[in-house]
Amino acid sequence: MDKERAHRVGQDSHLAKPRARSEPGPPGPSLVRKALLYHYCRLQLPAASLPEATFDHHLQRTYDLYRAKQARKGAPVSWDDYLEHLHAVDWFLCCACLEGDRRAWETLFAARANRVDCLLVDALRARAVRLFPRDEERQESAVAEFWGYLLAGEKSGSLPVLARYDGQRPLVPWLIRVFQNRHISVLRQARGVQALPEEDLDEHDLPFPHAGNGRWHEEFRLAARQWLGQLGDNDLLLLGLRLRHRLSQRQVAGLLGIHEGNVSRQTARLRDHCLEEIGRHLVEQGWTGDDLSEFVLKEMDSLVLDDPRLSAERLAALLAARGKRLPALPP
Repeated sequence: MDKERAHRVGQDSHLAKPRARSEPGPPGPSLVRKALLYHYCRLQLPAASLPEATFDHHLQRTYDLYRAKQARKGAPVSWDDYLEHLHAVDWFLCCACLEGDRRAWETLFAARANRVDCLLVDALRARAVRLFPRDEERQESAVAEFWGYLLAGEKSGSLPVLARYDGQRPLVPWLIRVFQNRHISVLRQARGVQALPEEDLDEHDLPFPHAGNGRWHEEFRLAARQWLGQLGDNDLLLLGLRLRHRLSQRQVAGLLGIHEGNVSRQTARLRDHCLEEIGRHLVEQGWTGDDLSEFVLKEMDSLVLDDPRLSAERLAALLAARGKRLPALPP
């Protein structure tokens, strides 16, 4: 489901209007504390719109959600506990998205993951590559359909997935874990694939192939970074358009005004040079393996997305220097 459909689904969500509280709870926070929290969130996130009555409804709803979770663990909870650990701005953004606010969704799409210049969308794409190697269509559909999945329950009439967020942890890592675990359900038979823990997301969320070869994992990443550092602007632009912006060879050729065959040849040259340089480095370090494909499939996307020379802003500048710019995304 695309972003526009996600917005429309949000407008129709059964959470769009305040509903009666399911059960009485302990005394709520003071009016002063609620007012301070509401206006703080509005100042920090002016793009999102959430009326105060709707804010109050979501605050009670998510507190009840959190209280129910803690009750299953036998742990006491109070409003002070809940508000003390509330990631207020993330929570406010999530609630505005549930209300179908377009600008809130745009802010979420542009949210940064816990990596340098890595958008949430980039992080989801990187995990899709790891989950569905060699299947570009599946990778793209996994990300595109995720936004609608957040607003549609796992089955008809169930609570929207996004409504399960209680604000007690950062929103972006939680969303990445939801994405990962959703697709894990169809890959349970795959060797070494496990659902992510409830705690904060680890940097490497899937086991690296060749268990026990942690040293070669790091050596590969070091060699790949060195190779990326040697590339000129033309090669960086090609990599960025193909891997960060996911343009096809035909789209890249049209954007740059060159023949599609040239794009194919340049891509093949980059691939061969990458494997040659990284392979040489690993052999010098004592590598005895003869296949780097697993390393490339599992690691290269995240390395490219993390490299500041391949940031969205840097690529836009390289295009602007050629009098070009990225085509607008379809509505």
